[in-house]
Amino acid sequence: MKKIFLGSITAWGILALAAAVPLACTNLIVTKGASADGSVMITYTCDGEFHPHLTFTPAQDHGPDEYYELTDWQGNVRGRIKQPPHTYAVVYLMNEHQVTIGETTFTGREELINNQALLHYWWLMRLALQRAKTAREAVEVIGRLVEEYGYRSEGESISIGDPEEAWLLEIIGKGPGSRGANWVALRVPDGYICAHANQARIGSFPLDDEENCLYSKDVIDFAIEKGYYDPDSGEPFSFHKAYCPAPAQKRRYCATRVWSLFRRAAPSRELPVDYQRGAREAAEYPLWIKPDGKLTREDVFALMRDHYEGTDYDMTRGVDAGPFGSPNRWRPMNWKVDGVDYTWERPISTQQTGFSFVSQARSWLPDALGGILWYGVDDTYFTVYVPFYACTDSIPDTFGRGSIGEFSWDSAWWVFNFVANYANLRYSDMKGDIQKVQAELEDKFSLLQPAVEKTALELYRKDHALATAYLTEYSRDASDRVVARYRRLGEYLIQKYNDGYVQDENHRPQEKGYSEGWLRDVIELRPEQFKLKSWGIDSLETNLPY
Repeated sequence: MKKIFLGSITAWGILALAAAVPLACTNLIVTKGASADGSVMITYTCDGEFHPHLTFTPAQDHGPDEYYELTDWQGNVRGRIKQPPHTYAVVYLMNEHQVTIGETTFTGREELINNQALLHYWWLMRLALQRAKTAREAVEVIGRLVEEYGYRSEGESISIGDPEEAWLLEIIGKGPGSRGANWVALRVPDGYICAHANQARIGSFPLDDEENCLYSKDVIDFAIEKGYYDPDSGEPFSFHKAYCPAPAQKRRYCATRVWSLFRRAAPSRELPVDYQRGAREAAEYPLWIKPDGKLTREDVFALMRDHYEGTDYDMTRGVDAGPFGSPNRWRPMNWKVDGVDYTWERPISTQQTGFSFVSQARSWLPDALGGILWYGVDDTYFTVYVPFYACTDSIPDTFGRGSIGEFSWDSAWWVFNFVANYANLRYSDMKGDIQKVQAELEDKFSLLQPAVEKTALELYRKDHALATAYLTEYSRDASDRVVARYRRLGEYLIQKYNDGYVQDENHRPQEKGYSEGWLRDVIELRPEQFKLKSWGIDSLETNLPY
């Protein structure tokens, strides 16, 4: 037998690493009819304190006796997966046929986790991308694999898109000693958008519509057997009610993100806040909605950078935002004071993001050119999304190196992480400097894209390999320019914002102090301590030396 070793620190090892730390992710699905240019878009923020590596896996042919060996962190073989005759090339989470996958963990009923099974969700994502030419086929691949090898992870919501359609698949195990998984997948109607954020979203679903709905054969019977669903209740079966009950804390943590994506994409709906605030009888948010207008790629970038600005939950306002309006809240999320439970808001854009992307699958172009993974590292609010095409056949060093244990200016993640962390010193001021550079870089990609793709298409018609080489080199150069520009930006921020002063254009330090609103908060909390009294002295000196 011929073995193909794929340990946990190989091409996709970073997803194994990501699963070893607490993760909380956000996905948005945009169908063809809901996007301005007719592309299918999938977004994925993979949130957790880890150092990602962008990876490429080449297409391969396999003999009848070839298989994967899946190993644990110690190198012990956990099991083997039979290889198909051919596997497709994959750029991180997009394959050569423009199929793209993202996920969020909803956990669900923890008694259904099967630690004896073989396949974690990240292996399912990998295997589906290597074996599927369409989103529907990816759903079917996942269903067959968990039936044969078992499902090892917690509950997962998985976004899957291709140039024509998009699907949402939700899956959970059956508990120790059980084979297979409980799952259901729905095709998102064209013209609509769907979102999920660590909470199962699929409720009732049709049992006789294979064009739009696929599911495991005993997904309802299993719930009845376990007492998760009573068929005599008169209520239709709901996947998320059976397998992922949602207490108030989960709604606050998860549904608020879905609410904000929907309220920004379709403000006319005026979605109420009751459900995400945990009100007992509140109506759930719809699984998908039609946006008020078709979304551009730039619109979707902006949605991924949301801190609930302009709402009652705006994280850049209030005493909890500090003197400089920072939306960042340090973990843990939950805390107690005098025995009372509290929780910070959980935004879409968070400082703990490892990587994120906005994918585009475009049916009017060859797959090699039509698929784009707009990829960024660290905080979505300050990242720059760099284009990587479906035909990319190598990864820039700056996006493929580095570790969480050692800072390096050669690592894209550390460079962006430095800029974002330094901004916490004076967030409200520095964000303008950072976003100016961010816009400069992303706008340049938008301006160049038509010319780049026109050239690539001309090359593709002559020689596919030339187009691949051209687009791979373009992405490599773009990555190097972005990382170099952010290194200079980090150095500029250190120089401009130093020791509490802000340098002007002539490099003279200026005393900027704090906002009046924050000073009023200080006075309200401690009204006497900072009050300056003359005690009979005629005047007070206000211009003090260093």
